[in-house]
Amino acid sequence: MTRTAVVLFNLGGPDSPEAVRPFLFNLFSDKAIIGLPNPFRYFLAKLISKKRAPIAQHIYQLIGGKSPILENTQAQADALESALGEGYKTFIAMRYWHPMSDSAAKQVQKYNPDEIILLPLYPQYSTTTTGSSVDAWNRAAVAQKINAPTRVACCYPTHKDFISAQAKLVRAAYEEASKSGTPRILFSAHGLPEKIIAKGDPYQWQVEQTTQKVVEELDIFGLDFINCYQSRVGPLKWIGPSTDTEITRAKNDKVPIVLVPIAFVSEHSETLVELDIEYKELAGEVPYIRVPTVSTQPDFIAALKAVCLGDESGCGNCKGFAACYKQTHG
Repeated sequence: MTRTAVVLFNLGGPDSPEAVRPFLFNLFSDKAIIGLPNPFRYFLAKLISKKRAPIAQHIYQLIGGKSPILENTQAQADALESALGEGYKTFIAMRYWHPMSDSAAKQVQKYNPDEIILLPLYPQYSTTTTGSSVDAWNRAAVAQKINAPTRVACCYPTHKDFISAQAKLVRAAYEEASKSGTPRILFSAHGLPEKIIAKGDPYQWQVEQTTQKVVEELDIFGLDFINCYQSRVGPLKWIGPSTDTEITRAKNDKVPIVLVPIAFVSEHSETLVELDIEYKELAGEVPYIRVPTVSTQPDFIAALKAVCLGDESGCGNCKGFAACYKQTHG
């Protein structure tokens, strides 16, 4: 029987207050996040992580002092392994906190698979997420002398099962919000600096493709919706409109808000704090319902299984990982 290792990529998050600053350093020292050459990137990452650590520690204190993303990802990995059945084993490689690619590669090498599938828990491809994670994995795989044939699942922004999972959750929230009026759906994704998109990164286009497919699946006449972007940091101009601006606009229009984390598949600080606490407070008296992430929703796990088995029907015509990587890395 063929032994297949499936390596799930995710962002990672600090597992204690003490881990916040080194987590931030790992994030900002990634050349996919800050493109400066070293040693400049190193020193800037040191500066930013020191400055932002107290703010971030306060954020994580609001959700128990640590990120729940590892537990969420482990639940997804377990559900996927069960769905794939005999011959498949899942592993987790976080990008900025443990377990990271070096640890995952050691486990995969010990498993000695016949083939490896790299599966990003980022439905939409970006150099800053999937691209960076694959680079980290490749370095770790070389260090561990892993030679098994490896396939990268690039992205699945329009996969029918992923869209179905999203639409079911959105519909339930929309129906609840409709009791207070005609809702506006805000499809919120993590933002990026405009210059990254200008270099050919397909992330924004793929996010909007996901939203369009969910809207088609909902099939609600005259649906009021918009794509928006959250989590802006730093002085650069980011893609928009911003989620907080759209919440303020909906509040001024006095319409109920349904907030959909369209690019997040597991709960972490940007959903549990930014969306559930900060943005809900910003909405004020306007009815505000935040749609949960797809997490281990059966249709989403079915989408991940299909992607592992080679189904590229939901790639959004991006022509696969090799094409995306070449387009965005040169």
